[in-house]
Amino acid sequence: MPSLQHTRRRIGSVKNTQKITKAMKLVSAAKLRRAQERIFAARPYADQMAALQAQLSRRAAPTSHPLMRRREGTRVELVVVSADRGLCGSFNAQMFRQATELAGRLEAEGRTVTLTTIGKRARDFFRRRRWPITKSWLQLFDRLQFDQANAIAQELIGLFTSGERAEVRLLFTEFRSVVTQRVTGQILLPVGASSPEATAASPTTAESRSGGYLYEPEEDQLLAELLPRAVAVQLFRALLESAASEQGARMMAMDSASRNAGQMINRLTLIYNKTRQAAITKELMDIVGGSEALR
Repeated sequence: MPSLQHTRRRIGSVKNTQKITKAMKLVSAAKLRRAQERIFAARPYADQMAALQAQLSRRAAPTSHPLMRRREGTRVELVVVSADRGLCGSFNAQMFRQATELAGRLEAEGRTVTLTTIGKRARDFFRRRRWPITKSWLQLFDRLQFDQANAIAQELIGLFTSGERAEVRLLFTEFRSVVTQRVTGQILLPVGASSPEATAASPTTAESRSGGYLYEPEEDQLLAELLPRAVAVQLFRALLESAASEQGARMMAMDSASRNAGQMINRLTLIYNKTRQAAITKELMDIVGGSEALR
C-alpha cells in the first residue's frame, strides 16, 4: 500500500492539473463565443457568394476565366486545415485520418498529391509522411483576418493558373455545435467543379450561357473581380469554421479532463483515508499490546 506522503503528493498534483484544465475550459469557452459570433456572421455572406459563384459557373463558358478552366494533369494540391495547438480531443486526429485517406484515394486514381498545411499540427504530422509540403501557414488563428485568407488564396490561385496544379482541394472541420464537428472537403479550384449544377450543365450557345442575365460591367470584368474573391471568401469561411471547431473540441476535452481529475482525486482520497486508518489501527494495536505485556 502506498505511503501517506506519496498519496498526498499525488492528490496535490492532480488538484493542480484540475485547476489548469478548468482554466483552459473557461478560456476556450470565451474564445468559442467570439468564434461563434464570427462564423454565424460570415456564413450568410459565404453561402450567397457560393450560390452566385455556382450560377455564374453554370451559365458562363468554361473558358471565360482561367479559374473556371479544367486543366489537364495529375497534380493535386490538398489544403489541410488543423490547429496550432493540441489538447483539443480528437480534433486534429480526425482531420489527419481523413486527409490521409483522401490523399491515398487520389494516389490510387493516378494523381500526384502535394500539401498546403494550415496550422502547426498539420505541418508536424505531414512532414513525416510521404507527401511533400508546398507551404505551411502557422499562427493564423490567434488574430484571424480576411487578409490572411486572401494571401493564402492568392498563393493557391497562382499555383492553379500557372498550370503547376490541375486541381486544388480544401479539407477543414465544419462547426455544427459545441459537441459536434465534422470534417468537410470541397474542390476549391477550378471554380464550379464541386457544384453538381455546374457539372450537369453544358451550355453550347451564347444565349444558353447567358441564361437571361445582363452583365454590367462586361462578363470578363465581372468574373475577374468576383471569382478570386469568391475563392478567398470560401477559404476564410473554412478557417473560421475550423477555429470555432477547435475551441469547441478543446472546451469539451478540458471539461472531460476536469471531471476525470475529480474522480481520480476521490479515489486517491479514499486510498489515503484507508492507509491512514490502517496506520492508526496498527499504532493502537501496538499500544494495547504493550499495555497488556506490562500487566
